[in-house]
Amino acid sequence: MIEPVIVVVVMLALIAIGAPIFLALGAAGLTGLYMTRGSMAFFFGPTSLFGQLNSFELLALPLFVLMGNFLAATPVGANLFKAAVIWLQWLRGGLAIATVGASAVFGAVSGVSIAGVAAVGSIAVPQMLDRGYSRTLAAGSVVSSGALAMLIPPSVPLIIYGAVSSVSVADLFIGGIVPGVALALALCVYIYFRALFNPAEAPMGEQIAYSWKDRMKAIGGIWHAVLLIVLVLGAIYSGIATPSEAAAFGAVGAFIVAVGIFRCLDLKGIAAVIASSARISGAILIIMGCARIFGDYLNLVRVPDTITGLLIGTDLPPEAILMLIMLALVALGMLVDAVSLIVVTTPILLPLITALGYDPLWFGIILVMNLEIAVITPPVGLNLYTLKAVAPMLKIEEIIRSVVPFVVIQFLMLAIFVLFPAISLWLPNLVK
Repeated sequence: MIEPVIVVVVMLALIAIGAPIFLALGAAGLTGLYMTRGSMAFFFGPTSLFGQLNSFELLALPLFVLMGNFLAATPVGANLFKAAVIWLQWLRGGLAIATVGASAVFGAVSGVSIAGVAAVGSIAVPQMLDRGYSRTLAAGSVVSSGALAMLIPPSVPLIIYGAVSSVSVADLFIGGIVPGVALALALCVYIYFRALFNPAEAPMGEQIAYSWKDRMKAIGGIWHAVLLIVLVLGAIYSGIATPSEAAAFGAVGAFIVAVGIFRCLDLKGIAAVIASSARISGAILIIMGCARIFGDYLNLVRVPDTITGLLIGTDLPPEAILMLIMLALVALGMLVDAVSLIVVTTPILLPLITALGYDPLWFGIILVMNLEIAVITPPVGLNLYTLKAVAPMLKIEEIIRSVVPFVVIQFLMLAIFVLFPAISLWLPNLVK
């Protein structure tokens, strides 16, 4: 079993010297295949790569990325925050709670966490600081709620997990609703009580008497996004369209919203959005393909079976094994990007999860909940650096400190869904 160790060392060494993650995964996988199968590795490698990418459901990934980027170029994020503020200003910590609500809804139209942080954070942080909110509460509420886009459908990580695990993307989308809403509510409850017991962190300030006309007008500024969410997800859940077909409809709808309704993109802007979406999608897909080479090597030498046998042989209760897996995933998420983590760990852990008697659909939800923690923790917490870019008045040290209590909340919610799998599976089972 020395060969798998050599392969892992090769991968880690390439990452350590700054090689792109796709190159590290692909080269390590080819090294292992060559040691095991000789020159046939150069046949197995390309076969693995194209086999991973030759999936109809994967068409949803670039299309949802395109949809999110079109909407990110519109005032939808700002309008969502404004509407949430008008409706929630009476609450203690209302601006921060409004940030969570706006990020959750924006996540449902973008599927990418950094898009929500950029769109909502650039508006929310200055307003919260102007009204006397503490810098840590302002930063923490934006960074943590931006991660909701990873779980609330349409979610790019769930699409990737579905492609790797062969679990239905539509079922994963349904399964992500309850945990996503529960996590958003947990963040809101924490913010409310934090502001209640420490009013200096979230001063109420002068209350503006908004009329019902003002409130309806605020809703009018976001109806396009809400309608798009309902149509896209409704088409998937009702069975009218596959996720890929619904994603194509969503991309066209987002284009109409950006160009026809808000008129915020000219030809140059449209080209820039398409180019950005192509770069993001291409990067994700090449990582998935190269990670499949690495994963196929591990399967060839039966690493997943070996790990499964060792852990089951410890006689630890399934809950204890699960918590060890969760801690390992959180630790890995601090060092490896979300896409790589999904495509590398899923083939290794899924046999263990099924051997323990758990549903692969449930594991996909739990895995993405882990990734939500990963994107707000250093050193690879992309949400941290995205907020720093759009809110330069905050120091990166302040942003990192601000997420600590929010990470605790996410850990607690993760533990609940780990220990009580039926909560995650309730809605998918109900729909079936």
